[in-house]
Parts: sequence; structure tokens; C-alpha cells
Amino acid sequence: MKLQKHPSRKSKKGEDYFKYEVILPKDAVEKAGFRDGDELEAEAKKGEIKLRRK
Repeated sequence: MKLQKHPSRKSKKGEDYFKYEVILPKDAVEKAGFRDGDELEAEAKKGEIKLRRK
């Protein structure tokens, strides 16, 4: 997997905003029991991000 950074928009002051994407493997999504459209929340600490269904 690779973290991808995409430009999102510019602020009124001309600063760039970005969004980040990670493409998850299908088997990992199925194993976690996630479905298309699920709302997820992220818990982050140095070196890891955990996702869980809201």
C-alpha cells in the first residue's frame, strides 16, 4: 500500500489544502467486515492509524 496525497483546494490566503488516500486490499476490508458506504473513524498515534466503524 502507498499513501497518496492529492490537492484538494486553496484557502483564501492562497494556501494549498490536501487530502490523503490509502487503497486497502479487498481481503483486508472483507476480513474487517467493512462494507461500501460505512462511516469510519481513525485513531492515530506515531507510526500507525487504526480504522473502525463509527
